[in-house]
Amino acid sequence: MLDIPEKLQDLLTDEKKAFVYLGTSMADGTPQVTPIWFSTDGEHILINSAAGRVKDKNMRARPKIALCIADPDDPYRYLQIQGKVVEITTEDADSHIDALAFKYLGKDKYPYRRAKEQRVTYKIQPLKVDAH
Repeated sequence: MLDIPEKLQDLLTDEKKAFVYLGTSMADGTPQVTPIWFSTDGEHILINSAAGRVKDKNMRARPKIALCIADPDDPYRYLQIQGKVVEITTEDADSHIDALAFKYLGKDKYPYRRAKEQRVTYKIQPLKVDAH
């Protein structure tokens, strides 16, 4: 189970609709940060992207990442997570992005899909959680 204090567990719910800010490392070591939709399976943070994007390339080459999940109603309430990408899969990735589109947009299908785009789901194992 994710080691999240009870007072901040609402940040992981579909009702809160918080974004996660994903920090990855570029090949030269410089940081790259992207706001992204997420879900959780109770043990991992799950994110979704398209194959070939910067964050995809970074996570494949350097799987240690950082996350920040801020409360959209109070940015002083947030979680900092250091973690590692433990699985990268295309299996059910289209269903996952559709579920995220429903969570964040209220739409049954992800409306921004591009032709020939391959969706990818990344499973992130939190290694350290810092709650604020």
